[in-house]
This record gives sequence, C-alpha cells and structure tokens, in this order.
Amino acid sequence: MLLKIKNHLEIQLRNYARSVDKTYHLDRLSPSLSRHIKEFICRKGKRIRPLLFCLSYLGFSKKTPSGLYRGALSLELLHDFLLVHDDIIDKSCMRRNRPTMHTLLEHDFCQNKKTKFTGQDLAIVTGDIIYAMALDTFLSISENNLHKEAALKRLISTTIHTAGGEFIELILGNKPIEKVRLEDIYKIYDYKTANYTFASPLAIGATLAGAKTEQVKKIYAYGMLLGRAFQIKDDIIGSFGKESQTGKSNITDIVEAKRTLLIYYAFGHVNKKDRLVIKKIFNANKVRKSELAEIRRIITESGALDYAQKQIKNLYSKANSQIKGLKLKKNYLQALNNFSREILLGKKL
Repeated sequence: MLLKIKNHLEIQLRNYARSVDKTYHLDRLSPSLSRHIKEFICRKGKRIRPLLFCLSYLGFSKKTPSGLYRGALSLELLHDFLLVHDDIIDKSCMRRNRPTMHTLLEHDFCQNKKTKFTGQDLAIVTGDIIYAMALDTFLSISENNLHKEAALKRLISTTIHTAGGEFIELILGNKPIEKVRLEDIYKIYDYKTANYTFASPLAIGATLAGAKTEQVKKIYAYGMLLGRAFQIKDDIIGSFGKESQTGKSNITDIVEAKRTLLIYYAFGHVNKKDRLVIKKIFNANKVRKSELAEIRRIITESGALDYAQKQIKNLYSKANSQIKGLKLKKNYLQALNNFSREILLGKKL
C-alpha cells in the first residue's frame, strides 16, 4: 500500500512539474527560474509528508476523490519551499546530493562582480513562488468545501509554526550551551520537525476527510511523538551518518552550532576538559573533520548516543499507545504502523 501511494505521488509530481509552465508561465518569466524549480521539486526524497497525508485521509474517508494525489503534493512543495530558505540560513551548498537553489542561481546570474544581488536573494523569491504553488496545488482536491477550508487553514498554520521553530532555533544558537534547557530543544523539535513532518500531515488528512475532532487530536498527538523521535534519529545521522545518507556535509550541524539532544546530554555528562572542547568547537567559525571526530568521541563516551537511541524507542512506544482508539481503516492503520516502525527503527513488521 505504501509503495502504491508513493508511486502515485511520484507520477503526479512529474506531471505537475511538466505543467507548471502552462499553469504559471514561469518559463516566460525566466527559463532559468522555471528549470531550477522543476528540477528541485523532482529531486529524490522520502515524500514523508504527502504520504502520511494520504494515509490519514484514505484511512478516515470512504472514497478517493479526484485530485487527491495532486493536492497531496502541496505538503511536498511546502517542504521544498522551507528547504530553499533553510539552505540560505544554513549557508549550505548541497541539498539531496545536488547544489542548493541559491548555489544554482548564483551560478546563473551572479558571475559579474558588478551584480547587486546574490543567488541567495533570488532563492528567497524562488522559495516564495514555491510556497504559493503549494497553496494553489492543495485546491486541486475535490472535497467538501468546509472540510477543505479547515484543512487549508491547518496547512497555513503549519507553515507559521515551522517558521517559528526556525526562528527560535536561530535565537537559541546564540545562547551559551550551559544555559540551554531540555525544554528549549524539544520546543524546536516540536515546532520545526514533529509538527510539520508528522503531526500536521496526519491531522490535515484527517480534517479533510471529515474525521471527528477527538480523532484529529489523537492522530496529531501520535504524529508529535513520532516527530520528536524522528528528529532525534536525524540528529544521530547528522553526526554519525555518511554524507551520502544526508545529502549534505555531516559537519553541518556543528558548523551551525545546533543545540541538539546529543550535545545537550553530552555537555551535562562529561568532564570539564571535554566541556571546553565542545564550547571551543561550537564557537569556532570553521570546523575541521578532525573536530567532528572529537565531537563523535565525546557524544559516544558521555552516553549521549545510547541515551538518544533509548529516547527514540520510548517515544515510539508512547506513540503506539496513542494510536489505540484511532478509527482508521484496519489496513491503513497497519500501513501507518509499518511506516513509522521502519522509518524510526529500521524494521519492517
């Protein structure tokens, strides 16, 4: 079932990319803008958000309306919009093993030293266009107008909260590590990842299908727990995974001085010498590969890695207890459980 839904989404995504010039006349505005948007939105990805949206909608609904999979792309386009802006903030050069949007636009338009704008400036505008495309695409679904309006409001709210999570993460980056609290870290995880990657796609699908309020709240709470666990796993991959896994440098989180659960726990469970090492590396303007190895050592020896892995299992267990009582169709409930188990624990049922 999961593969079938994802295949539908991939077909729709490519069809959509082929239609954007006819729909929005992007090629008339700029062939380069059109080309890069189409290439960027079609890059390989997990498609977690539209997949969960479809699972939730179909699990609560009695029908498959026309435009469902086209409308589901709004969640993927929202993700793309946020990635374009996130890469500018992070000053990243790679995304999904390809150049970031601002890097591509820098190459196309900013080779002349007299140019008064940058690839980042152009990418901000490009991201704005992709966000507008996301909202427009959501309207493709043929559903009850009241349900669709409520679901669209949730989609817009998701954008606001995700941007808010980015905002507080940047502010927290200026806070001394010793003053960072666990609730600060989980606040970022909840706003920036859990809400928009798991909880909101599930809740938007349920809302669109006309599920009762208590059911929407229940599946949202389930998604928040999964989202926290997913972000912790992503932090582990970011520090210990191969660059081929992440599609970007594995020293990115350190360069950006991100306050993760791993760093929070490690800082609180090491000696003074290693604390000074963490502070020195996180305050540096440049980070070498050797310093990544040093951070990995500290994280491992402090017990932070084991602690984080246990947290993933605990959150997954809590999510499973939350899912009890959900009135999803049995096969969709099973598919949702399979998906969450595989993405968090790497195991298939």
